Amino acid sequence: MCRHLVYLGPRVPLATVLIAPEFSLLTQSWAPRDMREGGTINADGFGIGWYAGGRAVRYRRDRPMWTDADLAGLAEVTVTGALLAAVRSGTVGMPVVETACAPFGEGNWLFSHNGVVTGWPGSLAGLAAALPPVDLYTLDAPTDSALLWALLRHKLRHGTAPDRALPELVAEVEAAAPGSRLNLLLTDGCGAWATTVGHSLSIKHRGGVVLIASEPHDRCTDWIPVPDRHLVSADPSMYTVEAIV
Repeated sequence: MCRHLVYLGPRVPLATVLIAPEFSLLTQSWAPRDMREGGTINADGFGIGWYAGGRAVRYRRDRPMWTDADLAGLAEVTVTGALLAAVRSGTVGMPVVETACAPFGEGNWLFSHNGVVTGWPGSLAGLAAALPPVDLYTLDAPTDSALLWALLRHKLRHGTAPDRALPELVAEVEAAAPGSRLNLLLTDGCGAWATTVGHSLSIKHRGGVVLIASEPHDRCTDWIPVPDRHLVSADPSMYTVEAIV
């Protein structure tokens, strides 16, 4: 499994979200509190995506987050009002490479998957066959998460709204690979959308700030657990939580 989060709100240094909190994503890379039997640490790489100059920028590494000597300095001086970040606990048999780390992205979209697809890779062969061949040739990595992004991206490219595309993808993957864990997280820098299927997720929405995260990164009582099999749609001004049918 993995840990991921999205932040939307006033411009702040990356470190304010990713490093400074007591139970920050950095801390979760070596001491997560709610992995739900999905591993013990998240040491197989990490990634940060943020928005600068009107476009998404990514920084991904194939090593534990706590070993990156450049991260603290980068996070202190880089300021943004929107970011998506993740630390990775790779599934056995999947490669530990930089391109296997979330966020995956195209244009202003950033995407992360916390979970696992059962029966990979054979279980999703049918869904993969419906993609344009070039999308399969250019997957970031031969992993379930990279293919999930390709499937979701295909829907977004064809104009499906995020709050429809994510539940559609969950339904399709569950039909092909029952028992999969599908906590999906998507942002375009203005809004954020997330699903809970088999794993933990919490949301904090206060004062023009929204945080959606695998687990709360501080002791603030404003965090609200999202029930399993629900879709979160949020921006800094509002959020909704709806059951995934």
